[in-house]
Amino acid sequence: MKLNQIFFFSMLIVASHSCMAQDIKEDFKPSVLNQPGQEYPQVNSQGYARFRIHAPGADSVKVSLGLGGRGGTLLKKGTDGFFDGTTEGPMDEGFHYYHVSIDGGIFNDPGTLNFYGSTRWESGIEIPAHDQDFYALKDVPHGDVVQVLFPSKTTNTARRAFVYTPPGYNKDANKRYPVLYLQHGWGEDETAWSNQGYANLIMDNLIAEGKTKPFIIVMTYGMTNTLRFGHMREFKIDTFQTVLTQELIPYIDTHFRTIANRENRAMAGLSMGGMETHLITLNKPEIFSQYALLSGGLYTPEELKDKPKPQLIFISCGSRENPERVRRAVDSLKQAGYNATGFVSENTAHEFLTWRRSLYQLAPLLFRNK
Repeated sequence: MKLNQIFFFSMLIVASHSCMAQDIKEDFKPSVLNQPGQEYPQVNSQGYARFRIHAPGADSVKVSLGLGGRGGTLLKKGTDGFFDGTTEGPMDEGFHYYHVSIDGGIFNDPGTLNFYGSTRWESGIEIPAHDQDFYALKDVPHGDVVQVLFPSKTTNTARRAFVYTPPGYNKDANKRYPVLYLQHGWGEDETAWSNQGYANLIMDNLIAEGKTKPFIIVMTYGMTNTLRFGHMREFKIDTFQTVLTQELIPYIDTHFRTIANRENRAMAGLSMGGMETHLITLNKPEIFSQYALLSGGLYTPEELKDKPKPQLIFISCGSRENPERVRRAVDSLKQAGYNATGFVSENTAHEFLTWRRSLYQLAPLLFRNK
């Protein structure tokens, strides 16, 4: 390539970056997940995120959140001791974990709330989604999310679960409800589906619109042995399976007004929770009648053969994951005579908007007993 051609293309690159910068709309607002009174981080209508960190003695500040969740954003130091910066491009809609690196040390952003993910409490930011109405806080009847501590002889401790009871649960002492056992992903805990996933708000809105049958949701910690990222093959399902099926389920059936039978009991999970769901429902098909894997693997007709037939199999993922694999699996299950449904979340990857949308699609399909 000639020198004048190199110069020409270099100018095009510079110009394109300049246009990108000029095209960023200056309609930034504080993230809805900011701590009270904190102005930063901010997001704009295009999905860009902007950060401002006070670190007067630091030389380098970087935010792990970058374009599409990759790379990170290096902030620029000003004369006032604040580091400022905006992501190179718009982020995916929905919730994102992030942290701040200051001279190599990892810290949380003091401007925002913290959420348990990646095996630690991380900062969180919400990029407004075009379809966020289905998980918005609305003026509708709301259910409760209560914490319970249940005894576990298997792990020799009291374990924690959060239980969502639908609106009206406390008004009719004779009414009983089906139950969905809903599992989090690797590095998260039993708070994830309420705090990051808005499961309770999704259910409240669906129930208010008459789109789903009211049911109880139980969310518990899915780890019974310590794992490092990338070592999921070392996970042992036996202990957690015992905790869930022999300790937690009997506790819930005793302390809440459940319909305590297979037809009214479902299990679902995202990512690692999907792996747990897959293994436990195959091992204990007499306990659950409806299965859902959210970015958490697949079922095949061969592994379901000669087992009690599930009433529903739901499989989902983001469009940036492996949607064709999900579609093929669902088609195969349908051809084998199973009631299987697939869902693909558009323009999302392995992230919470995928799973919020998945729960929104799943809930109306559950417990539609004939």
